[in-house]
Amino acid sequence: MIVGTAGHVDHGKTALIQRLTGIDTDRLKEEKARGLTIEAGFAYPEVEENMELGFVDVPGHQRFLHNMLAGSAGIDTVLLVVAADDGVMPQTIEHVQILDLLGVDRGVVALTKIDRVDETRRQQVKEDITRLLAGTRLAGAPLHDVSSHSGEGVAALRDALWSQAARQQAPSPHGNFRLGVDRVFAMPGAGLIVTGTALSGCIAKGDTVRLVPDGNKARVRQLRRQNQESEQARQGDRVALNLAGAGIERNRINRGDWIVADTLPTPPLKRLDVQLRLLDSAPPLKHWTPVHIHLGAAHLMGRVSLLEGQRLEPGKQMLGQLVCDDPVHACLGDRFVIRDHGGHMTLGGGIALDGDPPRRGQRTPARLAWLATLAECASAAPPYDLHEPLRAALVLHPEGQSLNSMARTLNISVHELASLVELAGGQILAAEGEVSAFSREAIESLKERITQVVADNHQAEPAMLGTERERLNRQAAPRLPAPLFRGLLKQLITSGQLDSSGPFISLPGHRAALKDQDETIWQRLEPLLSESPFQPPRVRDLAAISGLDEQHIRQVLTACARLGRLYQVRKDHFYLAAATHELAAIARDVMEQHGTIRVAAFRNRIGTGRKLAIHILEFFDRIGFTRRVQDERCIRRTTLWN
Repeated sequence: MIVGTAGHVDHGKTALIQRLTGIDTDRLKEEKARGLTIEAGFAYPEVEENMELGFVDVPGHQRFLHNMLAGSAGIDTVLLVVAADDGVMPQTIEHVQILDLLGVDRGVVALTKIDRVDETRRQQVKEDITRLLAGTRLAGAPLHDVSSHSGEGVAALRDALWSQAARQQAPSPHGNFRLGVDRVFAMPGAGLIVTGTALSGCIAKGDTVRLVPDGNKARVRQLRRQNQESEQARQGDRVALNLAGAGIERNRINRGDWIVADTLPTPPLKRLDVQLRLLDSAPPLKHWTPVHIHLGAAHLMGRVSLLEGQRLEPGKQMLGQLVCDDPVHACLGDRFVIRDHGGHMTLGGGIALDGDPPRRGQRTPARLAWLATLAECASAAPPYDLHEPLRAALVLHPEGQSLNSMARTLNISVHELASLVELAGGQILAAEGEVSAFSREAIESLKERITQVVADNHQAEPAMLGTERERLNRQAAPRLPAPLFRGLLKQLITSGQLDSSGPFISLPGHRAALKDQDETIWQRLEPLLSESPFQPPRVRDLAAISGLDEQHIRQVLTACARLGRLYQVRKDHFYLAAATHELAAIARDVMEQHGTIRVAAFRNRIGTGRKLAIHILEFFDRIGFTRRVQDERCIRRTTLWN
């Protein structure tokens, strides 16, 4: 059990921890000189076997609130300290507000310095504390009268905390390992050390971890949990990691960074979808207000984007987005606190919902409904029951929900998430690292749409062998990534609903043919091309001879080329298939006679000008029938078809 202190400056938090544990948590020279806690301190008293207990002593001064927030990340229980002579003070109130925003629901109240006041004053302060905690998660917390000076009540408080630690069950680890760094230092002979509270998962000596947002990988050389050497640590533990690796240097890791499992993808993102709650004591919050953001041990600057309105009233909550100046890392359920732009007042806080939000469509009804479902899920204690959110995702995202980004937000593997989706009645499309979830109805609708687009294209373009895959993707499912579309197409082909021929997709039994009108035009054009097969008229010449529209002739000839009746040697120069094959036979004959194909020899055989002979040979090069080597060519393939 990790106990964190809270309370106003000079109310005796550090002295009380020293009385309870025998450990002075003020380690800095400046702290000892001023008698003022500046950085979070730590104490791990000796306890019975099978019991674990640690204390995090945080600063109480308003100027060091960011240090208090960093030290409070991941604590199990709070020890709220209120001095009997001062009573409830501004930082007492603010610390209680922050603890409530962070979701801390277990705590003990210590009324300190009771030796300085009479019984009447004690009762008055106790009533004030009761009113302060009413309506918060700490309402009804047990209260102990203590004096660190005389020792009165300290033994009873110690017994209560030790008994609670003995009863408390360690949380079951879930998800990938994540630790918010609250201290970084170099130790002679050991190297770089980072400390923090493990928010999820497990870690062991020798594991590879990733630094966020730096992105570098590191190896865990040594590990301590609750200030004891250990082979491994788990969610809820206070952990110190001795890291080693290329680029692992003191100046590249800071408080607020994260140490996460190497299996957890961590792209550098600056936006975070959240459920935001404004304190009753805060002023109304307008859209795009600049704020200080405290998340884990991180202290960031950013703005609040409200997703359901332009203004959030005190005491109310709303879906929103934190737009940070620097990269931020968060998973579903992470708690945060926001303070005003000057850093003088706590405004509110809330729960992280999506650490990888889309850039567009943030306020669509489907998106807001999805975030509301996540918010309801995250209101419970982890591990979260994801059945209903996943069912909602399938309904709200008929175009597919990427499991790659969702797995990052939920802090589970894509494989595990895919299994949960299937249990929720969904179907998975996976290809080339892309994994998306669909409802069964959405998959069937996509298949029907693809088949219908192919049929419509057959109707509009009967001379086409089918529809190219890329074009079909754009027409039928433009929002579906190409790898997933190809996977769905494979299902349709395997089931016999579609056929494939090279790059073309068609309906079974489809045969390319000209429209009746175009077939009539072809019957007029074919004899004109046959009159001089090795030097046929160009499109503009055919238009002049036949009196037909030049553009329409071009379209008909292009369609005939697709059907194999013609070859398009140049942009507007079409050769009959029989003539092209005869030219290929001549090229083979020239090669057999001379060992290579030279332009002059080929030109003499076909009886055309040199320029046209070059165009024909370049066509043969393009289709891979011949290969040019300087001024000569050789045959690469036996025929035009293999």
